[in-house]
Amino acid sequence: MENSERPLLSTRDEDQTPGQPHNPILANTSLFSSHNANYGNDIDPINGVGDFFREFFVESKKLWRLAGPAIFSSLCRYSIGAVTQVFAGHLSALDLAAFAVENSVIAGFSSGILFGMGSALETLCGQAFGARRPDMLGIYLQRSWVILFTTSLLLLSFLYIFAGQILKLIGQTQAISKAAGIFARWMIPQLFAYAAYFPIIKFLQSQRKIMMMAWISFVALILHTVFSWLLMLKLGWGLVGAAVVLNASWWFIVVALLLYVLSGSCGRAWSGFSWKAFQNLWAFVRLSLASGVMLCLEVWYFMALILFAGYLKNAEVSVDALSICLNILSFTTMVALGCNAAISVRVSNELGAGHPRTAKFAVLVVVISSFFISLVLSLILVLGRRQYPALFSSNAEVKQEVYALTPLLAVCIVINNVQPVLSGVAIGAGWQAFVAYVNIGCYYVFGVPLGLILGYLLHFGVKVTHSLDMPKILKSSF
Repeated sequence: MENSERPLLSTRDEDQTPGQPHNPILANTSLFSSHNANYGNDIDPINGVGDFFREFFVESKKLWRLAGPAIFSSLCRYSIGAVTQVFAGHLSALDLAAFAVENSVIAGFSSGILFGMGSALETLCGQAFGARRPDMLGIYLQRSWVILFTTSLLLLSFLYIFAGQILKLIGQTQAISKAAGIFARWMIPQLFAYAAYFPIIKFLQSQRKIMMMAWISFVALILHTVFSWLLMLKLGWGLVGAAVVLNASWWFIVVALLLYVLSGSCGRAWSGFSWKAFQNLWAFVRLSLASGVMLCLEVWYFMALILFAGYLKNAEVSVDALSICLNILSFTTMVALGCNAAISVRVSNELGAGHPRTAKFAVLVVVISSFFISLVLSLILVLGRRQYPALFSSNAEVKQEVYALTPLLAVCIVINNVQPVLSGVAIGAGWQAFVAYVNIGCYYVFGVPLGLILGYLLHFGVKVTHSLDMPKILKSSF
């Protein structure tokens, strides 16, 4: 992270567009500070119930213009993997377990790193856009590409190549390790799609250009569903078909978004490729690493749940049941992630414009909204608990285990839907390094040991994995 007394966004000469005024964005314009605040355009202090509901309504409209398309886009993108899992569940228990482990552990590990590092762009681009310096957004986008593609090529590609050996080393069964390792090598193109995709969506979100992302994701989902059914089931390609369609779907999204950016739709935010992308990289790398560590510690925690399930008795059923529950949980989390994207944009834009009171009120609005949405989603899940397991698996043991886990899953949804929203606040405000320390304490000092004790010493089995959402309550209290 940058020194707190220096701007988050560089004000050096190489980052200035000729003829543009010097307009730095200060990192110490924060949610808890009035320094450099432009109160002339900030909201008035809330002095009563009437003021609260009036401002709540106004802020809700602003948030949902961003959150609505962002939620829809997130649901469509997540559904790409979920559709593949549904079809894999109708192949065999081993194929479903192989896909679940690769998708949750190998791809989850890699996408966690890349998504986290790409989130540095939310802080920088959001504050630049709020401060009316759109000329810097394209430079930041290209810097993020350089960092993420380098990380993918030099580090993460080896994880995919040696996935089978790594999974076996950490205790997965021989059958699951071999099948997941083969599938992981087929999924290497998806890794580089992640490296291109995550910076683009942060770049567009900071400018509030979310609707096009939603349409592209929707078209990709429709095509993915049709071709997954055709290749995996109708033509009998199995996991080979899953890999072909997954890679093609992700690269379809990346190419479509690139064409949108290069078409001139972003105005001054994209003025073409520039050698400035290779300047001042180290400061960008430090913020990317802080963002990466913050989010990776959370993503890897869920990855650990799948690994723990693989060590239980009847490992294939445990992994399958848990992966289905996490799939459902992740579906509902897409709502929170849409709110995460919206609040990150709102906070970074308002702080960049010097409006701390508006930023703080936006946080309150999005937390209340996310909480009540999660209650509704939990109720729907409990009412449909006898029907939905059949969508994911035809195995009777797996369906029964998922049914038994549903009440715990409903509680987790409520807990889980508020915490990602607060992470969006942290990203918008540039607090990534602080939250990384909070994640270490809550997830790994408290959560993982608790899960191991309950799961293996007290024999709670796969049900213990849902008790591991307790650290989210602890984290949210910070």
